[in-house]
Amino acid sequence: MTDVIRTKLPVVARTLLGLVVFVFGLNGFLGFIPQPPLSEDAGAFMGALAATGYMFPLIKGTEVVAGLLLLSGRFVPLALVLLAPVLVNITLFHVVLAPVNMGLVVVLLALELYLAWGYRDAFRGVLQAHA
Repeated sequence: MTDVIRTKLPVVARTLLGLVVFVFGLNGFLGFIPQPPLSEDAGAFMGALAATGYMFPLIKGTEVVAGLLLLSGRFVPLALVLLAPVLVNITLFHVVLAPVNMGLVVVLLALELYLAWGYRDAFRGVLQAHA
């Protein structure tokens, strides 16, 4: 039983994270999921990101690419590195500006951290103080 969990759980976590990130990234371009109403501060923040003209395509493009990498099982450590700053900002956005729908945020962050731990050997080289 533990071998099944040890081998299947990372695949399930990778697939779930990849699917959610891919769908929400794609939604940024196609708009098939309506955005919930935002507080004034959260709306101002999102408006400022949109006003740059490049930030939303960069963020959503990163989500689509990282989601595809996770779903394919290819370059998973790279996908986790690409997603880390995006997920930190999503988490802080919801904690500071829009403290609603925190359940999904917590699940995404937990999946990212679980997978980062699972792929920790891939990160050993960049985490050495003296290389």
